[in-house]
Amino acid sequence: MLKLLKNSSFVLLSGALLLGCSAEKSVENIEVESVPKKDYSIWMADSEIARNPEGWTIDFNQKPKWEYTHGLIMSSMQAVWKQKGEQRFYDYTKKFADFMVDSAGNILTYKKSDFNIDRVNGGKFLINLYEESGEQKYKLAVDELRDQMRTHPRNKENGFWHKKIYPHQMWLDGLYMGSPFLAQYATAFDEPALFDDVANQILLMDKYGYSEETGLYHHAWDESKEQKWADPETGLSTNYWGRSIGWFAMALVDVLDFLPEDHPKRNDIIAIAQKLAKGIQRYQTPEGVWYQVVDQGTREGNYLESSASGMFTYFLLKGAEKGYLDQDDFTAGKKAYEGMLAEFIREDADGGISLTNVCGVAGLGGNPYRDGSYEYYVGEEIRVNDPKGVGPFILASLQYESLAK
Repeated sequence: MLKLLKNSSFVLLSGALLLGCSAEKSVENIEVESVPKKDYSIWMADSEIARNPEGWTIDFNQKPKWEYTHGLIMSSMQAVWKQKGEQRFYDYTKKFADFMVDSAGNILTYKKSDFNIDRVNGGKFLINLYEESGEQKYKLAVDELRDQMRTHPRNKENGFWHKKIYPHQMWLDGLYMGSPFLAQYATAFDEPALFDDVANQILLMDKYGYSEETGLYHHAWDESKEQKWADPETGLSTNYWGRSIGWFAMALVDVLDFLPEDHPKRNDIIAIAQKLAKGIQRYQTPEGVWYQVVDQGTREGNYLESSASGMFTYFLLKGAEKGYLDQDDFTAGKKAYEGMLAEFIREDADGGISLTNVCGVAGLGGNPYRDGSYEYYVGEEIRVNDPKGVGPFILASLQYESLAK
């Protein structure tokens, strides 16, 4: 395993972070281990491009498919381009988009009538491509994704169903897939009414999915309480799956990038981020990372899982950098990133790096039926370089590397 270099260090002279949205809290000087000559963000992004030069093969695909995982990786690549100024990462996302989107804005394999909230996640990197290139086909594709959400099925409190095939259900995953895209769209194309809708999705999941006892969020809520995985009293799934909470955590800090400073629900969303940051720290391991089923680390079969760990790291570091979170959250994020390097990063013979211990997939319902049990979550396949881990690791690396400035 790669370790952080111990032979040199520098002191991060941090400015003040805002605690919440008003009270200032000074951040102590933090010693940050030096990063290698090649930043891990660039190293991992280059490694991912080497593994998937065409883009559409991301997520082990044998044929082209428009998926949220492609959107996640493309957004991560664009973030590297923006922070590091390396043009090849932007070019990679454009090459993929030009393969998937035709001149009329039609997206290959996308079907709006499926009403799958996962599918709109890729709209974020398409907005960036449109703003950078001015090519109209990207705007047409983005508008098609936006249009899905105009008629996307909702529950009685206007929460988006996760998919048409999962009626009455809101999943934490879906908050990441839909909300940041809609918030970015509202900003880019002047649709301010969307901000209320975006905020409502987050507040609904907080209202129904949060556990005061554990400080964590349940993976999903079935308003109808009909699913076998749903508690008959609350409609909630039983367990606390790390990556689902990670999706929600990333959604919070990404939505806040676009939600207006004067929006009436902005402070409520910051408060949700603050309590979630404290909740996940209860379960951070001595290694700095987190388990697949977050609150059951001592139970047989559980394992340290890299995608949730990367998402939590990104959330903690970005939230602290933006002023939403406090000194302790920042310290936990720093520890988490350094723990990821020690636990999950492998240097390969070809000079690239790989991310290990990624849960391949997990969900609820469907066929065969996924019951949301502990045994289910720890029994799913574990992969190397699954994009659901690679993307967040790149984003977390960018946050950590910005500390060196």
